[in-house]
Amino acid sequence: MMRPRVRRSKNRKSLAALQHDGDDDYHLSIPLDEFIEGSSASSVPTLVERTSADSRRTYAQTFPIEPPSPIKRIRLDALQNEDSTPMDCEDPPLPDFSNFSAFDAELESERYDMDLGGIYDLPGPPPKRTRAKPKITPSDKSMHEWRALRDEYLRAILRLEGCADASEDICPGCNVATSTIRCYDCFQEELYCAACTVGMHRKNPLHVIDAWDGKIFQRTSLKDLGLRVQLYHEGCVSPVAVDNFVLLDLGHIHELSVAFCGCEKRHGMERQKELLRRRWYPATHNTPRTAATFKFLDFFIIQTHQAKTTMPQTDTPSSFEWRHLQMLKRAGRGHDPSGVNGTKPGGLAIECPACPRPNMNIPEDWEDAPAADKFLYFLFLALDACFRLKRRVISSELRDPGLGTGWAYFVEQEPYRQYLLMATNETEMSTCSGLAALDYTNTKFSRGYSATGVGMGVCARHEFVQPTGVGDLQKGERYSNMDWIFSAIMRWKDQRLFKVISYNIVCQWFKSLFDRLVKLPATVRFFIVTRLMCFVIPKMHIHSHTLACQLVFSLNFLLGATQTDSEGIERPWANFGGVATSTREMGPGSRRDTLDSHLSYWNWSKLIGIDKARIEEKEQSEAFEAFSLEQGERVEDWRAMVHAFEANSKKPNPYEATTKAKTEADIRLSLAEEEAARPSLHDVSPSGFIYTGLDLEEQQRRVRVSIELKKAQTTAQKIDIVAMQRKLSRGITRFRKLQATYMPAALQALARLPADPAETPERTPLMLPSALTAAERETGCLGGVQYTEATARDGQCAAALMRLRHQLHIKSCFMTYKKNNAHHQGANTRSRTLVARNESKIRLHSEKYQTAWTAIRVLNGGDSSSVGWRKLHQTDIRIMEDSEDARKRDERRKQETQRRKERERRLIAEGEHVEKEDDEEGWEDQDDGNEPGVATTESCRLVSWIWTTTGTTGSDVELEEALHIEWAKAYARARRWKEEVRLLQEEYRRILVSFEYEARRWEGRACAIRVGVEEVGFAQGAMAYALRQAAMYRDIAARAVVTMTEVRRGRGRKHLPTSSVSVLEGDVGTVGEMGNNGAREGTDDGAGDNATLISRENCYV
Repeated sequence: MMRPRVRRSKNRKSLAALQHDGDDDYHLSIPLDEFIEGSSASSVPTLVERTSADSRRTYAQTFPIEPPSPIKRIRLDALQNEDSTPMDCEDPPLPDFSNFSAFDAELESERYDMDLGGIYDLPGPPPKRTRAKPKITPSDKSMHEWRALRDEYLRAILRLEGCADASEDICPGCNVATSTIRCYDCFQEELYCAACTVGMHRKNPLHVIDAWDGKIFQRTSLKDLGLRVQLYHEGCVSPVAVDNFVLLDLGHIHELSVAFCGCEKRHGMERQKELLRRRWYPATHNTPRTAATFKFLDFFIIQTHQAKTTMPQTDTPSSFEWRHLQMLKRAGRGHDPSGVNGTKPGGLAIECPACPRPNMNIPEDWEDAPAADKFLYFLFLALDACFRLKRRVISSELRDPGLGTGWAYFVEQEPYRQYLLMATNETEMSTCSGLAALDYTNTKFSRGYSATGVGMGVCARHEFVQPTGVGDLQKGERYSNMDWIFSAIMRWKDQRLFKVISYNIVCQWFKSLFDRLVKLPATVRFFIVTRLMCFVIPKMHIHSHTLACQLVFSLNFLLGATQTDSEGIERPWANFGGVATSTREMGPGSRRDTLDSHLSYWNWSKLIGIDKARIEEKEQSEAFEAFSLEQGERVEDWRAMVHAFEANSKKPNPYEATTKAKTEADIRLSLAEEEAARPSLHDVSPSGFIYTGLDLEEQQRRVRVSIELKKAQTTAQKIDIVAMQRKLSRGITRFRKLQATYMPAALQALARLPADPAETPERTPLMLPSALTAAERETGCLGGVQYTEATARDGQCAAALMRLRHQLHIKSCFMTYKKNNAHHQGANTRSRTLVARNESKIRLHSEKYQTAWTAIRVLNGGDSSSVGWRKLHQTDIRIMEDSEDARKRDERRKQETQRRKERERRLIAEGEHVEKEDDEEGWEDQDDGNEPGVATTESCRLVSWIWTTTGTTGSDVELEEALHIEWAKAYARARRWKEEVRLLQEEYRRILVSFEYEARRWEGRACAIRVGVEEVGFAQGAMAYALRQAAMYRDIAARAVVTMTEVRRGRGRKHLPTSSVSVLEGDVGTVGEMGNNGAREGTDDGAGDNATLISRENCYV
């Protein structure tokens, strides 16, 4: 008998009918409506008539079939939504019987959520978002009132297009001529005749003039009306007229008729001087016919510094000359007898007021300070390079010389160029972390570019660019370039200061550094004291280095490093990037002068702001003290070990692990050796049986994660789920045979489970000893397999925790790489696949640990304290940089709740309907340790325990080492914060002293002016400017004192002053004593908890 076939009839109205084709096949015709009618059944029942073997009788047999295509897909989706659990939902809870599986509801709630590192969005329903109610401000009522006045405003504006109330007949000035001229800039609205208008504007020649023709106003000019601007002095008897003079001013380009002086009073004065005395800057010093007002040039400087705007033509000489002159003026070169040519290298740079500078802002006996206070006089410097600030091969030094190269921030060009000509064919490459700075040293694209970027040095704490601390890079970040820049900075620093040098590739750069520095020319060579120099890696970049680098070059473990992160050098690049496109097309001299100007503005406007340092210091100190009390007598030995390493780096490193914990393979080998001495129940040993089950458990995890990845379409990788399930099913079948030998109780427990025809292999209970009750393990487990599982699970915890850390570290690197490099579609696709693969591994290792921990707890009678490992919560699974600062989170939550309630009250008062919101809404996702906005680093975090704990089930040596490493790190964190508080007090003192030093310096320049020898006008102007600069520095100091001492009341609220301290009349000695005495570790003397220094941009004069 042939197998019956079922097919759909095209006649939708016919009833089910059985058709015979003349052979033994029968064809069932069923209307389509019956297939799509109803969605509760999982299949369609079909009656098939069959014939008996002797072909004498027929009988009907019910035969279920799947819904036909194309309706099949729709029906199946509907059935899945109604009768089954979607794959992207939480795993369904297993049947409730005593401790049969580690995948219980508690573990499911702690499962790691694969979010692709927070970089990509997974498909799914959008999160619930509550539309914020608009904030009602006092201006809202005013806007409503103004809407009714729009016609009135519009009519008033249109009225001004005509003569308004002005008389069109007689000029009010002379009462003779007809009035037709109106000044756009004058306050009055009357019309005057041409003669009166010219007479009124001899002192205001740059006003805009309109002429009335009887119907409309036409734009004209004072030149057309007959005005000639007399320069130098009035009443010149021999004026030299220039009728086509062009003057650039804010908003207008004026065509003027000017008259230079030609009489005997000129005394040989050049024409450019006549223009400068009228605050007009000439475009050329030879027969100038174009000029720009000082106001226009000042506005351009403000725009280019703040908004990074450029002139339409990048070779406008006047703009470069004006910037250069302003730098000379602010540096006091006009007051120096040696003049402009006497400027020394770096003489135009603005130096950091908070960094230590002997004979200026630190005590005279600073070298005799106690050992505990020496860190107050550390000098922190940072080096880095930026490859956005390129320059094409355009122009040359001959055609475009720099006006002051080497006088401010760029190195002296000619010695630098000569040195680089000898430094060729460098082949240094990284052997540490493969950072791009070294990977692309010799491969950085340089064709067509004279400079591929710039290298720079700043003070690491305050981000001030150092004098002669910037240099062009010709072919990537080569050592020869950075060596010169470093040496050019160090030659100005006092050799007695201890210097902390940070660089993202310092682990390679400092090798043979001193040998290379000796070969530098005498121009930049400096005296090296190796014991007064330390090299470190910035705190963010160090995570990309090997563990050896992290132990040797970490700022967190350096005595006296405070909370300096040395990442401040990255922040200026964001500011200077705005001028990269314009400077790329400039000549060499113009580019250096432009960047010098921007660097100078950055230094002037940059002051440091520190917030809540004392609160962090208190928390870290309390945590460290509690830790120390728990360790008892061992603390003193550990403390001595830390101090010995700080005194001599060749001593054992207290932060480095030297013992090696047992791996899973080691534990497996030791179990096999123990079982070899005992008779076995089967060819497969008890440990082999247990590890077979653990391997199957690992396969189940992989299949579940693969299904989730494939369903979410988070990876382009082809995953054959069916093949994986078949392999897993075969393994489970073989495992059941072994279970009959070692765990007969497991088979009985399986028989009691309700049958589930939809059960898949990845969700089939394996029934290891930890899934049984204590009684079942006692009577139904042979060969001591329950004890073998406990030992194996302990090894799983150690291995899973180590691999979890590794994958989280990779996640951190992926996030940084994606943010900085993967922007186009191809790179995004590749990085998405890599991130998805990494997220799946994090899920696997975290679930492995959680499963092993639960199993150990069950095997120990449910006692969590006897597990030996800490429980892994979902919030613990985070990268090292993420924060778990509950205080900050609670503060943000309280502030948001308070603002919401105030908004609700305000809206209710306005008569608006306000829906009540749940106080908890919007905060659930912020309690996972990944709250944006409060992410911190090693120094101020209460770190997730996965980075600091190794378990308590290892050997005594391992446990002792793990404890002393964690204690040493906690000790370092507490000390760094205490150092930070003390150093902040010292820096506040140094800032005030530095400002007073600069004020007195300018007063000295005022007193040094040779009155009676110099021309009277120049002497008076130079003295006035010097005194104004002195008053400005004292004003900034007074504002700094107010900022240091005021009570911060939160954002948007006025701060309350706590004192009326003034340093306007103070002297250096008095100011120098502020905040310097009595500040020791653990004290609360000095500046307030919240101190931020401010700068006034309008002080940059």
